[in-house]
Amino acid sequence: METVGLRERKKQETRIALGWAAVRLTVERGYDNVRVEDIAAEAGVSLRTFRNYFSNKAEAIAARHVDRVLRVAGELRARPAEEPLWVAIRSAIESRFPLGQVGSGGDQKPDEQWLAGVRLMMTEPALQGELARANAAVAEELADAIAERTNTRGLYPRLVAAVVGAATAAAMGEWLRADPPRSMQELLAEALDRVASGLPEPD
Repeated sequence: METVGLRERKKQETRIALGWAAVRLTVERGYDNVRVEDIAAEAGVSLRTFRNYFSNKAEAIAARHVDRVLRVAGELRARPAEEPLWVAIRSAIESRFPLGQVGSGGDQKPDEQWLAGVRLMMTEPALQGELARANAAVAEELADAIAERTNTRGLYPRLVAAVVGAATAAAMGEWLRADPPRSMQELLAEALDRVASGLPEPD
């Protein structure tokens, strides 16, 4: 059992290393200037190992988002049963979603050069398509976690999962364009607070 656990942990560590290498190199060099061979070398693995995890670099970049949301769903399942839904959702996101600058935690303001690279990366059509597919897959997992927690089926858990996804996307969009820059942690907390309070009009 311990051997299986160690093997799975190492596989997850490799996946994370490849995903982060894909993001970092793409932000630094531009999407068209990064090959899968570069990503594998940056992560310290072979090209064959890269192919065992991902079919292309867009999938490797999107994997970071997939892993974040899956961790949020797992954390949501582990929250105390008596906790109100939106409190549990926010706690799950804050404990598992890497906030602040991409690749870091906390409430750091984004570095301007890094932010410019992320903006450019997010305009790549291939990556946009891969992210759309990834979002659809993880939304199902999050909806399942919400359904289990609320003992509901059908529309409600899917609607809550969609709202969480929209709040996260809106916070990310504002993080990319805010002037002066704001931390992702601050923006995501604000987005979730507004949703939980019913989206009242600002004063």
